[in-house]
Amino acid sequence: MTQTISQLIAATNNGRLRIRLLAVSHFLDGKNRTQIANFLKVSRTSVNKWVQKYLDEGLDGLKEGKHTGRPKSLSDKQLKQLKHYILSAAVKDDGGRLQGKDVQSFIAEEFGIIYQKTNIYQIMHQLDLSWITTRSKHPKQSIEAQEAFKKIRI
Repeated sequence: MTQTISQLIAATNNGRLRIRLLAVSHFLDGKNRTQIANFLKVSRTSVNKWVQKYLDEGLDGLKEGKHTGRPKSLSDKQLKQLKHYILSAAVKDDGGRLQGKDVQSFIAEEFGIIYQKTNIYQIMHQLDLSWITTRSKHPKQSIEAQEAFKKIRI
């Protein structure tokens, strides 16, 4: 069994798994858990957990579980609603354009969730939206005047 663990230690590129395998290897060699913790420079609690996992589940117990991270604050339905809002309000008929603070206040008012402005841009990236915008329209612009100007010869 020790030979198999030694081969696994040599074969793995995962540093965390290597430490766990080393701890179990030392345990199987007869060292106590305090000695193992001091040798590997980890807490004795960690060594206790790893050894117990090995004893309960074997080598599979030493593998890392899934790292789930913090859950999203906005649900998929809310993200769809946000994307619809951004696409519909990106260019306003009365001039101006949508800004990060506008999206931030929409989320706060509509969903009751407060985000920092940097997170707004990350959410937009997740929604496959770019913050590159078109030039805003002046509220008093006239399409007819623009077309007439294009026809003037200099």
